[in-house]
Amino acid sequence: MDEAGLRSEVGEAVLRFIAGVVLHNQEVAQRLGLGGSDGQFLGLLRVQGPLSPGALAAQTGLSTGTVTGVIDRLERAGFVRRERDPGDRRKVVVSPVPEAMARMAEQYQQHGAHMDRVLRRRGPEELRVIADFLTEMATTPGGFVSPPPSSPTPPSSPTPPTPSPGSPSR
Repeated sequence: MDEAGLRSEVGEAVLRFIAGVVLHNQEVAQRLGLGGSDGQFLGLLRVQGPLSPGALAAQTGLSTGTVTGVIDRLERAGFVRRERDPGDRRKVVVSPVPEAMARMAEQYQQHGAHMDRVLRRRGPEELRVIADFLTEMATTPGGFVSPPPSSPTPPSSPTPPTPSPGSPSR
């Protein structure tokens, strides 16, 4: 297969992989009595550690009101707790509850074992290429992890008429 064909094959495989992950995440969230966005918030907290509600809003592109609703649901379900920010006691951070995160991790054990089997068939050089590819896709602007959408641009005001030659300027 030529290089363009291989790039196309990689692109298709990545899309199938993403679709499978999204569907599995939805299934896990349902099993645990959570909504899809609830599970994604837990994923963010797992990867980044405790975050303020404002940081969660900024990273997800959701309104602070929506974020508060998600945090409330996760707190009622025992997955997170609100705690005082150790650096500024006036602020609150949302922290995952370790026991609940362990329950969630159980849902991913089979996938983790599969990934381990697949990766063990690769040598260090192949693993470096895979790690570099995934890191670049997740951290480069335009990759899969992108900044939250900017707020909608307000409608533009009509352009003022251009003065005709010889008319007084203001």
